[in-house]
Amino acid sequence: MRPVLYVLSFLALIALGFWAYRENYATQSALKEVESLQRQIVGLREALSVQRAEWAYLNRPDRLRDLATVNFDRLGLLPMEPSQFGSAAQVAYPRQSLPAIDFPVDIQGETPSEEGL
Repeated sequence: MRPVLYVLSFLALIALGFWAYRENYATQSALKEVESLQRQIVGLREALSVQRAEWAYLNRPDRLRDLATVNFDRLGLLPMEPSQFGSAAQVAYPRQSLPAIDFPVDIQGETPSEEGL
């Protein structure tokens, strides 16, 4: 009976070693993938910051003003003036209609002040 127990223990030890070996390589693979994704995220963040800087550079007011001046004949853009805007009193707001009463309810009874009389 003891030799069978020794053989089974030895086989269990080999199986656990094989399992630990596979888990070790799976963990290393997952760590490499995470590292790769982190490098990719860093690259994308850098690209995003460059694009934001470029957007801010291209949308400078003096640059846009110069572009509007150069392309005035083609675009017909004019500078904005306060007289071009309307007042709040000129805005036509839609009239609010009250909802129709579909099911009228009759209330019967006395008020609390009338009960005491």
